Amino acid sequence: MTMSENEKNLEAGLLLKKNQNDINECRITAVVLFSTFASVCGSFCYGCAAGYSSVAQSGITTDLGLSVAQYSIFGSIMTFGGMIGAIFSGKVADIMGRKGTMWFAQIFCIFGWFAIAFATNSIWLDVGRFSTGFAVGLFSYVIPVYIAEITPKHVRGAFVFANQLFQSCGVSLYYAIGNFVHWRKLALIGLIPCALQVVCLFFIPESPRLLGKWGREKECRASLQRLRGDEADISEEADTIKETMMLFDQGPKSSVMDLFQRRYAPSVVIGVGLMLLQQFSGSSGIMFYVGSVFDKGGFSSSIGSMILSVIMIPKALLGLILVEKMGRRPLLLASTCGMCLFSLLLSFSFCFRAYGMLDELTPIFTCIGVVGFISAFAVGMGGLPWIIMSEIFPMNVKVSAGTLVTLANWSFGWVIAFAYNFMLEWNASGTFLIFFGVCGAGIVFVYAMVPETKGRTLEEIQSSLTDFLQ
Repeated sequence: MTMSENEKNLEAGLLLKKNQNDINECRITAVVLFSTFASVCGSFCYGCAAGYSSVAQSGITTDLGLSVAQYSIFGSIMTFGGMIGAIFSGKVADIMGRKGTMWFAQIFCIFGWFAIAFATNSIWLDVGRFSTGFAVGLFSYVIPVYIAEITPKHVRGAFVFANQLFQSCGVSLYYAIGNFVHWRKLALIGLIPCALQVVCLFFIPESPRLLGKWGREKECRASLQRLRGDEADISEEADTIKETMMLFDQGPKSSVMDLFQRRYAPSVVIGVGLMLLQQFSGSSGIMFYVGSVFDKGGFSSSIGSMILSVIMIPKALLGLILVEKMGRRPLLLASTCGMCLFSLLLSFSFCFRAYGMLDELTPIFTCIGVVGFISAFAVGMGGLPWIIMSEIFPMNVKVSAGTLVTLANWSFGWVIAFAYNFMLEWNASGTFLIFFGVCGAGIVFVYAMVPETKGRTLEEIQSSLTDFLQ
């Protein structure tokens, strides 16, 4: 497709513009740290919701008499809500602002937890789970984008990876206490991080880049000054933001259909492809129903959940450290290789159990496989697709691209979350053999398509993807 002269000028300006204020960008201030913490409280809410369906399964099915199909709907409807939230995430984040979107999402999150806590039938359970899912669908877009827009480039990956760290913290908490706390009280505990974020959001600045996009130059500079420190000279960085936004205003407005132009093809393929691999690897199913996997392998689900709760946070911290040391691409490859290996181990484990072989070792293999898979996932594939998504799309299509990629993630996740229990009933060994195949394909995809984005400006990343087509 031939680009208009305006489009050429817009992209030339974006790709050549470099951040000239590297000294000030190196500053990691208390405001940046606190702003990141306030935003990832939403990630903690997501982790609590993801872990809830696993530890609450036996209690809910017993108290409310739900069938496997009914509980599968309850577990998976969060991802369906996330899919709906993803459709609106980009526009809402641009219209209401990053902070406003997080406040808006908490309305649905708080309502959802209350609906689950006081549910008397499956309908209210599903309504509450859907509402929570809608909230985390908004969170999954706005949190990594907000963090990427406020942090210095040399630590951008580590700070955005905090999104995955706090998700792991939420899952870990629920895996640890879920065996001892009634499912209704467990839902009420989920309100605590919601309230914490609502309060913290009052004390953090809006994204300076979004304020610049809105044309509020004075507020943009004030926000940038808070983030970089009172003594920092933010004039060059503020001017860069202003000039970049002027280029956007001069260029054509973007829509979802613009993403299907040839020059955006590598970014779209990478973004959607990574989300497909993240979900079709079976991650959502294992996270949502890990208790069922342990039971299926003959390993105590309560003990298994406790083991996971202990290792969840350390493995996520490891990913946060490695993302800026190893880089995105090597860490993705290592993570996908690990998931591939442990999926194959789980397939063999369930195959042995089906034929009555190695009965004494099958529970151990199951525990090692589940813990290894979740660990490998959290170190790389769990958080890196969101980091890369926030880096590979230029600002003029970031809203449309973010909406598309987030929608893809939740759509793929809904398919896996709904089908997972039925797949385990069909053939547990075959289920993990399928996931092994997906992870194997993921290794090839990452090696062939995904660029290294560590330590590079957003303009340099987008330039390299444009050159890929030359």
